[in-house]
Amino acid sequence: MLTVRVHFIKKSNISEKNCHVLFIKFVFKRNIMQENYSKLLTYAYNITGSYEDSQDLVQDVIEKYISLDKSGVRNEINYLIKSTVNHAINFKNRHSKKMIYGEWLPEPLSFDNAENKLIKEQTARYTLLVLLEKLNPKERAVYILKEAFDYSHQEIAETLDISIDNSRQLLSRAGKQLQNIKYAPDTADSNAPDILHRYQKALSEGNIPMIEELLRDDIRLSADGGKRIRVIKAVETGKPATASLLAYVQQQFLSGKSFTFNVFNHQPALCFWQGERMYNCHILDIDEHGLIREIYSIVDPEKLKRIN
Repeated sequence: MLTVRVHFIKKSNISEKNCHVLFIKFVFKRNIMQENYSKLLTYAYNITGSYEDSQDLVQDVIEKYISLDKSGVRNEINYLIKSTVNHAINFKNRHSKKMIYGEWLPEPLSFDNAENKLIKEQTARYTLLVLLEKLNPKERAVYILKEAFDYSHQEIAETLDISIDNSRQLLSRAGKQLQNIKYAPDTADSNAPDILHRYQKALSEGNIPMIEELLRDDIRLSADGGKRIRVIKAVETGKPATASLLAYVQQQFLSGKSFTFNVFNHQPALCFWQGERMYNCHILDIDEHGLIREIYSIVDPEKLKRIN
């Protein structure tokens, strides 16, 4: 580092003292970015539902900030947060229509993956990410700022350039559609591993009555094949129809494949493998009585490759 600094001094008229000051400022700025990268990425992911797109958004925000005239910036971190949130909202507005096979589902993430830079406690449960798709981007942003980051309505209004009353209205509308789902559970469901094992056993045996025992009457199954894989059905509902569909998929596509038990976005998951490639992943939403309320089946190779 000293060699580089001396070379820089020789090539310029900057004194060694001033160079040292500039170097300290550079290190300080870099540390600020590193410390807040996870926070910015978590904001973006909760709004977009896509980790890869969120990385691009945050990178774009940081690059623009570096070249910005900062004379009018009073609070660097607040400026970056505001830029990231609004950039993510604009992204969702531009990508509202997703041309895929099946029903679009958010990209799931494991907190055991060292490459995952999200803040675990402030990352939404998978079921909530799915439900957030019902909201328009601004409703989604207000809900996330309030529930995940504990913003006041005044802070939300300043971040999104809306009135305090509008913030309250947007939060109220969002809450009515989200069925009181917890943002992130305080503790892991102690029954989840047992239910997951029973679910895998029932599937492997193709035992429809056993599968039905694990499901709620109003069970809903959603399948996301992405742009390449045709799914048998985008959405199935009801206990008999869902159990029959699961048994059929197991027999036709999953029989003989290895499997692992995982946790994605605070929820249990059963993943099937073809060699070293993840082939299909079922993320479960389990209710307070230990019954499966939602099954999110991801077949999209791109999403599976990124969570592998």
